[in-house]
Amino acid sequence: MTKALEGVRVLDMTHVQSGPSATQLLGWLGADVVKLEAPSGDITRKQLRDLPDVDSLYFTMLNCNKRSITLNTKSERGKEILTELIRRSDVMVENFGPGAVDRMGFTWERIQEINPRIVYASIKGFGEGPYTNFKAYEVVAQAMGGSMSTTGFADGPPLATGAQIGDSGTGIHAVAGILAALFQRENTGRGQRVNVAMQHAVLNLCRVKLRDQQRLEHGPLAEYPDAQVTADADEVPRSGNASGGGQPGWAVKCAPGGPNDYVYVIVQPVGWKPLSTLIGRPELAEDPEWATPESRLPKLGKMFQLIEEWSATLPKWEVLEQLNAHNIPCGPILSTKEIVEDESLAANGMVVRVEHPERGTFTTVGSPLKLSDSPVDIVTSPLLGEHNAEVYVGELGLGDEELRLLKTNGVI
Repeated sequence: MTKALEGVRVLDMTHVQSGPSATQLLGWLGADVVKLEAPSGDITRKQLRDLPDVDSLYFTMLNCNKRSITLNTKSERGKEILTELIRRSDVMVENFGPGAVDRMGFTWERIQEINPRIVYASIKGFGEGPYTNFKAYEVVAQAMGGSMSTTGFADGPPLATGAQIGDSGTGIHAVAGILAALFQRENTGRGQRVNVAMQHAVLNLCRVKLRDQQRLEHGPLAEYPDAQVTADADEVPRSGNASGGGQPGWAVKCAPGGPNDYVYVIVQPVGWKPLSTLIGRPELAEDPEWATPESRLPKLGKMFQLIEEWSATLPKWEVLEQLNAHNIPCGPILSTKEIVEDESLAANGMVVRVEHPERGTFTTVGSPLKLSDSPVDIVTSPLLGEHNAEVYVGELGLGDEELRLLKTNGVI
């Protein structure tokens, strides 16, 4: 069966996480992703290693479904080869520091001359302005995109989220832009620039917090848990585990009280009556002090305390079962260990076991994109320069002797 992006060649000049997460998605969708690395390799091959002299899980889990070639793009011969690679590609993706590719001699104007149909995607930390040359990392993007100031509890410091919204979140945004540019090329015949900034991607994911910033102009945010903070606030406070939406939610403790023995519960209007019965307080369903969402809103803390008095006596899976039996929205807090061992996630291709030639078997995250006519096969990440001969000799037409000389001279 053909894949959605079969026939699309991606020149992947990315490293670390934001770029590789984008190009891996393109590979999962069927594109031929050629990862161009310096002869020393992507830095994450050696970062956070759990086995000596073997590519780290950091690298393997972000670079499946790719081919690897090495090239010193600072050398003259390297620049000539890069020119040919650009000419043969549909998409080029990079996440170097601002201006780095231009300094190699490959400005957007030059790239257009080489290949007018290419889609050239750049991932940077920030857009044009005072932050342009700031170094960007995952949590820096969270800090400057609105996430950290609104994450955590009101009486504590700002917190980073465990989800990599700055890196992989930006990668997903880049994929959307690349696919749109490829689609537009079908009509125009021309490629184009795609620019995505990590700060901008995080901000896009934090849009509900900007919604609440504007709502503050007309009064306090009653659905936030700390009324005293929100009463005088002129900026959106940290919301703890509040849902932030129209239906209040909170994580309630379960037995036996371990760090992830919690269930997240959302209290919809229709769910209050069965929930009050479950927790042993059926009278609250008719009590005018509790019966309506408006009456409960000023005392959300007390409401979830009552729910927790019930849930804390039961294991989270039993709490989940009882709540779901009454169609009450909820979900257990799953630890990373529970996720890795979750049979349903494995059955859905989201927790995948992959064979690596040096590491053996490792577990990775599968594709969240499910296309009926473009199934995903997760292929192990490439060894450094594994496909040099395949690409340089088999596709670019270089001779075996030149390939040997390129290696001897440090070009590959």
